[in-house]
Amino acid sequence: MKTTAIIGGSGLTQLEALTIIEHKHYETPYGEPSAACVIGELKGRKVIFMARHGNPHTIAPHNINYRANIWALKQAGAEQIIAVAAVGGITSEMTPARVVIPEQIIDYSYGREHTYFAEVDAAVQHIDFSYPYDEALRLQLIKSAAELQLKTWNTGVYGCTQGPRLETAAEILRMQNDGCDLVGMTGMPEAALARELEIPYVCCTVIANWAAGKTQGEITMPEIIKNLEQGMTDIEKLLQHFFKLEYRSRRADFSPPLYR
Repeated sequence: MKTTAIIGGSGLTQLEALTIIEHKHYETPYGEPSAACVIGELKGRKVIFMARHGNPHTIAPHNINYRANIWALKQAGAEQIIAVAAVGGITSEMTPARVVIPEQIIDYSYGREHTYFAEVDAAVQHIDFSYPYDEALRLQLIKSAAELQLKTWNTGVYGCTQGPRLETAAEILRMQNDGCDLVGMTGMPEAALARELEIPYVCCTVIANWAAGKTQGEITMPEIIKNLEQGMTDIEKLLQHFFKLEYRSRRADFSPPLYR
């Protein structure tokens, strides 16, 4: 199996099952990463963990140094990345506490350093980003969830907003009309940067709350924390089972259900 990096989002600042070997800080041409790379073993596999928002959680989505984070993971030996993120649910299937493995993304963020090819003298590069998530890796996660009988949704479109504020009801309605099922603040440029460095990347989300305008009351932190605790417990189970399975690169190995 390839060396896997796990990027932990809100609600996942460490992996409880990870046997830690070392904490390693990497210097990058793009500045400081959010946190040290935690290198260890999980189910006999080498795993690299990074807390996207720092540990403790102190870095807002728009201030994350995404370029440094992905670069550091590459230096640490990451050959594939599973990015965990907390999101809001937009469409009816995207219920709080559910784990969703999306297949597409729409970027509404702005002002972020979004490429490694930004220097004036750099060669012009155009990566193919038609399908932002590595399908073989995505299917392996889906297979793991199916074997565990986790209540997951295995498709969907992630809309990435700027943050750190939550969205207005009108913005969520626009996103729904655009085809978004989920709303989060960290999915981009992370996915594109991984593609530029040719690291297979997949996103695994936990729905923390209904998006603005999709619930009668206000969005509250106690509600978010409760849903994240439940969902991140499922994520930890999913990751542990993932590392038990032999990684298969051919799509024909598994035909996924839409949901479980």
